[in-house]
Amino acid sequence: MDMVELLTNPDNVLAAVTGIIVFFTIVTVVSPAFQQNNLESRLKSVANRREELRRRSREALAGKQGGSLRQTDESVYKNVMDRLQLSRLLEDPNLPDKLAQAGLRGPAAISRFYVARLVLPFALAALTAAYLFGLNSFHWPVMTRIAACVFGLAAGYYAPNLYISNKATKRRESIVAIFPDALDLLLICVESGMSIEAAIVKVSQEVGGSSIELAEELSLLSAELSYLPERRMAYEGLAKRTNHPGIKAVVTAMIQAERYGTPLGNALRVMAKENRDLRLAAAEKKAAALPPKLTVPMIIFFLPVLFVVILGPALMKVQDVMSHHGG
Repeated sequence: MDMVELLTNPDNVLAAVTGIIVFFTIVTVVSPAFQQNNLESRLKSVANRREELRRRSREALAGKQGGSLRQTDESVYKNVMDRLQLSRLLEDPNLPDKLAQAGLRGPAAISRFYVARLVLPFALAALTAAYLFGLNSFHWPVMTRIAACVFGLAAGYYAPNLYISNKATKRRESIVAIFPDALDLLLICVESGMSIEAAIVKVSQEVGGSSIELAEELSLLSAELSYLPERRMAYEGLAKRTNHPGIKAVVTAMIQAERYGTPLGNALRVMAKENRDLRLAAAEKKAAALPPKLTVPMIIFFLPVLFVVILGPALMKVQDVMSHHGG
């Protein structure tokens, strides 16, 4: 009972929540200083994927069995998904594209997503029910506890989607921030006489220090240009994985330039300017939205301190004057 009272004491719960918030705040502030650059490992994985495509392509040309270029998944998650037919129960036709936008490729990521979407709702609902119904100190009505359990069930169902969406958004922002500069470098390489494949490889090596995600996408684009049946499929794959209008416009221009034989340099120059304008417009939009967002923090945090700093000395002086007159 002492442990139950300790866990259900509002002061202890508030202290625990405050401690957790402070901990994550410190981690958020300090983590950039200890962040490791995993560019080499990411590019190594892309290189391994290139070698796998090359090997399977040779096997397919030689007529061997198992020469398909499609990846397979033999993990436990895949077995669970097949036995429970999760792909039918939780069917999402856009799931491969969503996972690719988040940087998660292959059938293994799909299997893990479906299993997480099956397990998390029941896990969160069970934890909520155990906490609310197992501790007698909670005097909430029964319907309120049931509603909290249903909320935990719904939160567990939508948590994987929120995680994938958040990861895809951060990845897209990292790619878009450096993409106009990458187009300028690509334009310089193409106009110097390099082929588009060699130019993409060179640019992926140069932009890795600024955006690991963009370097990974360009390396993967180079591998797909070499081994996919049509080059158009590689360009369209880049557009799907990034899901940004500026990159889609660049992909369309590159496909048209290759189809009709128009100079690629002119298209890249125009697309680089348009993407730079899009980046500037996005920055101006954030700047315009900043004052409304700062209104509430200023009212809560800045104004009370400002009043104390301005009125504090005056109040102290008034108290001194009144104490002298009273004496």
